[in-house]
Amino acid sequence: MNKPGKIGGLALSSLLKKPATTKYPFVKEPMIGKFRGKIKFSQPLCIGCKICMRDCPSNAIEIVKVGEKQFEAVLDLGKCIYCGQCVDSCPKKALELTGEYELAVLDPKTLKVKI
Repeated sequence: MNKPGKIGGLALSSLLKKPATTKYPFVKEPMIGKFRGKIKFSQPLCIGCKICMRDCPSNAIEIVKVGEKQFEAVLDLGKCIYCGQCVDSCPKKALELTGEYELAVLDPKTLKVKI
């Protein structure tokens, strides 16, 4: 336990130190290189093999055919656990992880997005 006289010295010394926290909403820190954020889909690279759908442990991704040799991905952000398994299993590298991490929404219906 600190003595009463030492507490005043500790309080004064902490006033001169740089804060340990960041000003998050105003200053956004860059994410590290292998951060697993929101998934990005590259439509021209997708061949529609649906390996990403089969490998997804939470069944959060769905590949839908929209035309002749054209596919789109629908991601349920409420189900996704951001493990990156779909990205690793894609043979054509049509999926990639981004550094986007601010994904909170108020309406749960908006969690299902076309990526």
